[in-house]
Amino acid sequence: MIKAYSQLTKPGIILGNLITAVAGFMLATKGASIQFGLLCATLTGLGLVIASACVFNNYLDRHRDQKMERTRNRPLVQGVIALPHALIYAAGLGILGLLILALFTPALATWVALAGFFGYVVVYGYWKYRTTHGTAIGSIAGAVPPVVGYCAVTASFDWGAALLFALLVLWQMPHFFAIAIYRLEDYVAADIPVLPAKKGIPATKIQMLLYIIGFVAVSLMLTLMGYTGYVTLAVAALLGLTWLALCITGFKSGNDRLWAKGMFRFSLIVITGLCLVISLTGLFSR
Repeated sequence: MIKAYSQLTKPGIILGNLITAVAGFMLATKGASIQFGLLCATLTGLGLVIASACVFNNYLDRHRDQKMERTRNRPLVQGVIALPHALIYAAGLGILGLLILALFTPALATWVALAGFFGYVVVYGYWKYRTTHGTAIGSIAGAVPPVVGYCAVTASFDWGAALLFALLVLWQMPHFFAIAIYRLEDYVAADIPVLPAKKGIPATKIQMLLYIIGFVAVSLMLTLMGYTGYVTLAVAALLGLTWLALCITGFKSGNDRLWAKGMFRFSLIVITGLCLVISLTGLFSR
């Protein structure tokens, strides 16, 4: 039962989001002493809010999850956890997370986290089944964690926060398009209007190319605007251009599913690598 409750929170998604939050936090320190207590409070509170959003998402998606191979074994689909219990669990996680943020971080960080929660659970939860723009709506909510980390330090929203937000939006679009191509049959079976199902895979590849170009440009702007050093610039350029080259090969790929799987996996390397270099250079530049 404990495992089932843990699965509801989607631990992998929590971890990925907290990695970006750490990067935002470290970017905002700008070489100053790291407030480890503030960092722990931010990650704990934000992690609980994300967990809550994921549980609510599981609840809202339970009927479509029955139709998809990769989700049909989720706890709510299998009836392992009663629906009222899942809702109580989700609410408890969210309230506790927001309370921790409210008590130990600047108010702006708490409001940004709440906005991300609302955007993911309510706005994205509604529109993902009604428009091909659901991916874009979801990417806005998914770009919130690094901004929360950044605002926890600065208590303000400036160009650094804006660049982090844009970076994560631009990264998520090709990342999720790759999943949509790789798992296209699942999305069609569940009648979810993802771009490759409605506009075709060639059109989706063009969108992926444009978003990756934007991602590379914004990642380089972090250094050009003085927020990161040249080590970060070099890593961002290497990862971004490699991802771009892999994307271009997709226009001649004979196996779109295999190519999309590779794009998805490398997208994780790109964002993890970039966040790690931002965090490590922030840690050792003091």
